[in-house]
Amino acid sequence: MIRHHLQTLPSSFLMEPTLSPIGDAMGSEPIRLTIILKPRHAMNPAAPRLSRADFAHNHATDQVVIDRLVAYAQSHGLTVRLARAAEHRVCLSGTYAQARSAFEPDKLGRYRSAAGEHICRSGHLHVPPDLAEHVVAIMGFDERPVARPHFRLRPLRAAAETSYDPPAIAARYDFPTGTNGAKQTIALIELGGGYDAAQMSQYFAGLQIHRTGTLEAVPVDDVSVAPSGATDGPDGEVQLDIEVAGSVAPAANLAVYFGGNSSRAFLDTIAAAVHDSRRNPSVIAISWGGPETNWSAQDLDAMDQLFQTAGSLGISVCAASGDSGASDGSADGTLTVDFPASSPHVLGCGGTRLPSNGAESAWNDGPEGGASGGGYSSHFARPPWQSDTGPSGRGVPDVAGDADPATGYRVTLDGQARVVGGTSAVAPLWAALIARINQGLGSSVGFINPALYAAPAAFTDITSGNNNGYTCGPGWDPVTGLGTPIGSAIYSALKRH
Repeated sequence: MIRHHLQTLPSSFLMEPTLSPIGDAMGSEPIRLTIILKPRHAMNPAAPRLSRADFAHNHATDQVVIDRLVAYAQSHGLTVRLARAAEHRVCLSGTYAQARSAFEPDKLGRYRSAAGEHICRSGHLHVPPDLAEHVVAIMGFDERPVARPHFRLRPLRAAAETSYDPPAIAARYDFPTGTNGAKQTIALIELGGGYDAAQMSQYFAGLQIHRTGTLEAVPVDDVSVAPSGATDGPDGEVQLDIEVAGSVAPAANLAVYFGGNSSRAFLDTIAAAVHDSRRNPSVIAISWGGPETNWSAQDLDAMDQLFQTAGSLGISVCAASGDSGASDGSADGTLTVDFPASSPHVLGCGGTRLPSNGAESAWNDGPEGGASGGGYSSHFARPPWQSDTGPSGRGVPDVAGDADPATGYRVTLDGQARVVGGTSAVAPLWAALIARINQGLGSSVGFINPALYAAPAAFTDITSGNNNGYTCGPGWDPVTGLGTPIGSAIYSALKRH
């Protein structure tokens, strides 16, 4: 059969120093694949939100394409776990031998890195000619972790500067009064860890917050949800997200979606939230990410298409811009932005230092510490609503908030009182603000970026500091974006929008 090349990955993709080959992928090992297909018609997230029924009618993948792909996969012995035209997604399971037979990856093997042993691939994937033009990505052949949590613990013995309960930070940022997130659901995306519901309740009670919203764990792909007891790992991320969002928007429901840490599992976890018609989140917070340069082009495009879907359905997506400054912790120090924050259909959330007195500045603890992630995408073009940013790539972040551990958030992690910073705290903070604005407006703002860029006076412009690659200045900059929110002014601007 004649094949068409689907995707070429960089030649160095498997040659980075952190990967050592240790053998072939065993044919009998199980594999899960997610195939992302193009919508029938291009989406416009900036247009008025669509109902799920109207979205399916206008933008679902053609059913004949779904049926053709299903038949092809089954002919190679693969099992179809999910095939939904409205989600542009077909999920398969089987063995590596069956998957290899169907999609013929050029190079596939087992490699060792600092994160453990993983099956990775490079080169082309192949699909039949009658499917090639419809396929965006085939995800699942590469199992490496793609993301890390973006939070920083203040050392227990560090000299105290100042710290805040999350509602105090919301008050500093003048979140609109008379709102609490009622009738909204905030989705939190987690790639590991867990929480104890009783400990979460104790935290809110300690702040004298009576939460009326629900808290629910939503496992994706049979992922187990349980705290590990390691507060400096995924537990810390999960509980920080819950405590920030849940205390700032106490009437909002919190749905915590737990998935695995690979590009396929990450996408499937976000898709579970976007297409959840029962919980129906109006805003999604993502505090996990990794250097854009570590992602394959097909995976970036597949995730971005999902974020376009979210915007079309009236769902806002907030993502942390990273805690390692302008290099985002890249292995060779090359300046790069963090993904998913670099998607032009995501609200990238950077970090500041918020002293008890005096002006805010960019968060930067020096080359060996943490700093606000930011810069310019090498994959996504500058969007039309983001003008005059210099380079042609999409600029990150869009907005900012307190992220310096020295001026951080008072939370409890696995029952232990800690002070935490990082842009991981900023994403759920902004998600809570959007939930409160949605409540006040009586409708979801959805893809919010163009409206925010049209209202620069609704922000406190951060003009001092840097992120070890770029420097703050008047207006938008690739360190703190538009600045930190003046919540009531943003609410007023969106009412007029």
